[in-house]
Parts: sequence; structure tokens; C-alpha cells
Amino acid sequence: MPLLVMKFGGTSVADLDRIKNAAAKVQREVERGYDVIVIVSAMSGKTNELVGWVEQTSPLFDAREYDAVVSSGENVTAGLMALTLQEMGVPARSWQGWQVPINTTAAHSAARFVDIPRANIDQKFAEGFKVAVVAGFQGLGPDGRITTLGRGGSDTTAVAFAAAFAAERCDIYTDVDGVYTTDPRITSKARKLDKIAFEEMLELASLGAKVLQTRSVELAMRYKVRLRVLSSFEDTDENSGTLICDEEEIMESKVVNGVASSRDEAKITLVTVEDRPGISAAIFAPLAEAGVNVDMIVQNISEKDYEDHPGSVTDMTFSVPINQVERAKRAMEEAKASGHIAYDELVVDTEVAKVSVVGIGMRSHTGVAAKMFKALADENVNIKVISTSEIKISVLIDRKYMELAVQALHDAFGLEAA
Repeated sequence: MPLLVMKFGGTSVADLDRIKNAAAKVQREVERGYDVIVIVSAMSGKTNELVGWVEQTSPLFDAREYDAVVSSGENVTAGLMALTLQEMGVPARSWQGWQVPINTTAAHSAARFVDIPRANIDQKFAEGFKVAVVAGFQGLGPDGRITTLGRGGSDTTAVAFAAAFAAERCDIYTDVDGVYTTDPRITSKARKLDKIAFEEMLELASLGAKVLQTRSVELAMRYKVRLRVLSSFEDTDENSGTLICDEEEIMESKVVNGVASSRDEAKITLVTVEDRPGISAAIFAPLAEAGVNVDMIVQNISEKDYEDHPGSVTDMTFSVPINQVERAKRAMEEAKASGHIAYDELVVDTEVAKVSVVGIGMRSHTGVAAKMFKALADENVNIKVISTSEIKISVLIDRKYMELAVQALHDAFGLEAA
């Protein structure tokens, strides 16, 4: 039988009525002739509640017990979904991660997949079961302990199962009806995309689009798993939502397909760093060791002391997530105290935002940067930092201009039109 993977997020299974609604969607796919693997998240708010209980009980908690507790939310949902399907007359059973088993690394709360053996679930399909309801976000470590996969773990679980079982498609049901050209809350002109390439979706996810987690898109791109994002709260058919697929499936792509934005950015500048071979490594190695996620990097001739020491000092500017600023400052101060680097001043700007344009068409078209910078200049938006890749251009700007910049770029590249 053809096989389909369907994933339902926390808002899609927030209560018994929504679980029934999700189960009805699964039943329709079974009636169309599919065997179905359903991946479920914990009911909305449940994981946060479980995390809170752990932290109240043990501030310096054992990560293995943390995973045992927080993974339980998905187990409840899986059992309720299987019971609901059974009441509808659909042969279904629930699976916890250890029962499949979903084998992972031992990194508790941040585990990664090792393999997903098919034998146990295939056996149940052969016995006449039509649906396997699998608890997402969890697996089995090499020591036999339950592990969890970190943020976005259920999305990643769904893609991993689609790859392991060679599924026809992986449908991600969420509270939005697809992937849009930009955040519809910023501009009413945002348009839902029928298709988007893996690479574009990966860039948008990493740049702040909240529809899918980056790890799940990376996995889908690696194993060529066709993803579809749909709404749990609307009637859907085979043409609903947004299909995330290989570039070859898209006949003709726009030069720019989306505008992403992120408020949660900060800019850090080390003033008058010594300009010598190895200085970049001396700065960014401590940041990496501290777990700081550095994004945009710019090195400039330092204005300070340049007349006295031409060519001997530089300013190093980089962006980090705003919640990692204190960690980054501490790493730099420790590196300075230990003598690995020297700088006169560490300047932090937390009032910045990142705005990016993304499109696979940028590979074969010129003038995208010029059009982007002109659109921002026409709105008097000053650019602080620029970063580019083959299919993306990102700029750091004052946060107060973020919505204006997104709207201007959406209009400049004509993203309202199909």
C-alpha cells in the first residue's frame, strides 16, 4: 500500500475535539487507500507545563529524568489519537519512541537520529493495521534511556519517518494554511505559495520563518522527502497548502520568492582589535565554545587610533540572537582577560532586526542586491550590516524600521502577484 506520514502539532491536538478533527483527516487518507504513520506533538501548552514541573522539582536536574518527564506529553496524545481512530473504525495503535524503536544519540534534550528500523511497524501493517500513531519528539538512546530531540523535534520525527519508510509525502498540519511570501501579520499583501524549493524553505526557516523547524527541512532536503504544510482547521484536498519539494519540480521560480524577518537579533562590535593573522579564530573560537550562534560578520578598518596606527587595528562586528548576548559578552571578556585577544571597547546594539530576501532565481539573475538596497534607501532605512549567499541577501537594520522594510521589499519584488 502507498504510505503517507501526517504530523499534527500542539495546537492541532490541543483538546479532544481537535484530536477528533485531526483523526477525521487521517481517516480520509485511509479511505483513499493509504497506510498512514501519524506523528503527534504534546497537547498545546503541555510540554511547557512539564518543563516547569521539572525545574520546580530540581533546578539542577538530571537530563535523563528531564527527558523521561517531558516526553510523556506526546505519549498521552498518541494514545488518545489511537483510541479516537479506533472509535471511528480505523485499525490503529500507538507507538512510543522506544517501541519502534527510534534509535538516537545519547545527547539528552538534543538527541539526533541514528536509525529507525521498519520491522515492527511494517509487521503491524501486514497484520491489517492501517495507522501507526507515533509519539514525536522522542527516541531511545544507546544506554536504553528515553531521549528527546529538542525544539521542533516532532517535525523532524515526521520527516525522518517519511525518509525511513519511503513515504509518498509528509504532510505537516499546523495552525497556518501554508508558507507565505512573508509574514501576513506584517503585510496584507503576503501571498501563499503553492510550491517552494527545499533550499528556499531552509533559508526562510533559518531566517525567522516559524512554519517549519530548520532541522526538519535539512533532513527533507537530504533525503528528498516531499513536504506539505497545511492547516488543521480547514478542509483540505490534494492541492491544499504549500508543497516543499526539489527544485526540479518547480517549473519557473521567481527571482525572489520570500522576505523573512527576525526581531530577535543583536549586533556586537569589538572596537580596535589587533589586525593580525589568526585574530578571527581567536574571537570566534571562544564564541563557538560558549554555544553562541554567530550569523553576520563584518570586519572594518577601525576609526579609532587609525591615524596613529594605520593598518594595525580593525573593528569586528557580528550579529547573535538577542538571548545569547550575555553569553557572548562573557566569552569575549574571558578571552580578553586570558590575553588571547585585545580590544578597547565592546559595543552591543540590541535594537536591530534582520530582514532578508530569498529566492533560487537569484542564482541566474543580476541586480537583486541593487533593487533591494534602492527599495530600502527610498524608505530612508539605513543598512548596518550586509550578508549574502547564493540564494539570499540579509541586512541588519534598526528594529523600528523592520515592518516598513519588509513591506517595501515585498512590493519592490512584486511578490503579491503569482
